[in-house]
Amino acid sequence: MSWSRRSWKTTVLGSLAMAGAVLVPGTAYGGVGPGGPGGPADPVGQELWASATIEPGRKGVVEVGGYEGEPLGEGSVLTLTAPAKARVTGVPFAGLGYRGAVAPGGNSGTYTFVGGAVSTWKGHRFPFSLSVDPDAEPGTRLPDCTLALRDAEGTVHRRGTCSVTVGLPAPTLSHPASGVPLSAVPETSGTAYPGAQITVRDAQEDEVCATTAAPNGTWSCVPGRALPAGAGRLQATAALNGVSAMSEQIDIVVTGSARDEHDTVSDGGGGRL
Repeated sequence: MSWSRRSWKTTVLGSLAMAGAVLVPGTAYGGVGPGGPGGPADPVGQELWASATIEPGRKGVVEVGGYEGEPLGEGSVLTLTAPAKARVTGVPFAGLGYRGAVAPGGNSGTYTFVGGAVSTWKGHRFPFSLSVDPDAEPGTRLPDCTLALRDAEGTVHRRGTCSVTVGLPAPTLSHPASGVPLSAVPETSGTAYPGAQITVRDAQEDEVCATTAAPNGTWSCVPGRALPAGAGRLQATAALNGVSAMSEQIDIVVTGSARDEHDTVSDGGGGRL
């Protein structure tokens, strides 16, 4: 019985380990000055901006930085509001003078400066552990992720948005097994995100075969041309909604020929190698 897309994502993606996605500062384009809305703005550090790609069902450590404005005192707070289909699960920064906290339900996370009279918030990157729902669609940008830096009185000195894109889980290339002697037209197979377009390429990045992952996440294809004899390498690439991911490469050794493959199948001797 085939699995649905939802059950495949829940059982497979939900068990994956933490990813290494990172939010990095981007280009400033304006902001709120020290006097609040309508107040004077500093000439630099006009906005907090960050971006990341995190796969569905995984966690990424996202880093926020880029503030270049005036120093802020004790009690100033940096807040990341989680986007839709994601939640904040941790604030692992251990820098002296900063205290992290996660709101109930993970809707947001904060760092508060508690270590002295003045903090510049400059020269640091503040990590937030962000978990993306297993049902998030690869290639989509999750809305409503925002950043804000406030002073102790609650006045916003900088705002920003963080662009979180749902990544595509890497496909697997499980057959053929690495190092096993092969015929010239071996079947290749593995797993991938349901509906992803799969392309298998050789060491020269030439296409060997292509297919679409089934609703249960499995895929297979057979080369349309004979592979050259000798040592080689194969790798599968998955693509969906403008995002892509690659499997690990496997080393292969082709010892048979296209004729051997045809003769084996015609004689009913057990199928392909």
